[in-house]
Amino acid sequence: MPKVSIIMATYNRSEYILESIQSILAQTYQDWECIIIDDGGTDNTLEILSPVLKHDIRFQYLVRTPNYQKGLPGSRNYGLDVAKGDYIIFFDDDDIAHPQNLELCVFELSDKQLSFCRYIRDVFRGDFVYNFDYSKEYTSFYIDSSDINKVLRNELQFNSCAVMWTKECYINHRYTEHLKYAEEWEVYARIITSVNKGISINKTLYYGRKHNVSITGDFGNRNLNSLSSYTDAIQLVIANLKNKKMLSSEIIRYFIQVSLQYKKFNLFERIINTLDLPKRQELKWRLFYAHLPLRLYFYVIWKKIKK
Repeated sequence: MPKVSIIMATYNRSEYILESIQSILAQTYQDWECIIIDDGGTDNTLEILSPVLKHDIRFQYLVRTPNYQKGLPGSRNYGLDVAKGDYIIFFDDDDIAHPQNLELCVFELSDKQLSFCRYIRDVFRGDFVYNFDYSKEYTSFYIDSSDINKVLRNELQFNSCAVMWTKECYINHRYTEHLKYAEEWEVYARIITSVNKGISINKTLYYGRKHNVSITGDFGNRNLNSLSSYTDAIQLVIANLKNKKMLSSEIIRYFIQVSLQYKKFNLFERIINTLDLPKRQELKWRLFYAHLPLRLYFYVIWKKIKK
């Protein structure tokens, strides 16, 4: 049985996927399987991958079945259901993994008290420069459920493809398949508040390719489907924390502030309905929301004066 299951969803990325696969073949740690899930692409991805698939049985190429919704979450869930490894990691079909990625994560997770290993993800445009730092000296720190505020605010970012998880993390958790943006953020919030702790190492082990055709780009360009997905994810995160009795006033305040930007999606009322508070507490948050634009206005003025 492989120690690590690499899950790679792909969709019409024949231009880049082979370079991503080569970065997996270049790993210093070799006890892995790579499950490639095609989300119904129409290009020549399979043709390009055929020589690799024939010569290395560690690779599986599967087409997403109708049992899973079209999209990244559904494809990854299919991969999770097929995976056999003790550890789970997600790679994208256009990125580059550092050769020590698997080796260092597996080493850290040999501590059985840890459920995940987070690392640094850098970005690049154009051709990738293959100039890796092979040092094994780095600092680290632990992360547990008490850090969830930082995670939700992205003060402690959990980037896509920048975490290795133990298989236990995904026994009771799957991606929410109707989400087309923030699906990782939502499932990571569930996992982090369900496990003991993880470790974050200060070493770059992954390189994300930046280009215009991406889900993140859609969100930055205010694509309505991505914005709607984000509001759905917020509601799910709040419901999860409420059920676990981990929903602090700080988190509620933060998401109500965020809801000002999403009036089109009725986010504030959805938050209030999810909270299901006693009338007095509900009134408190309604008053907070009503006065929020004025408070933010004076806060901006105060910041300018302070400068």
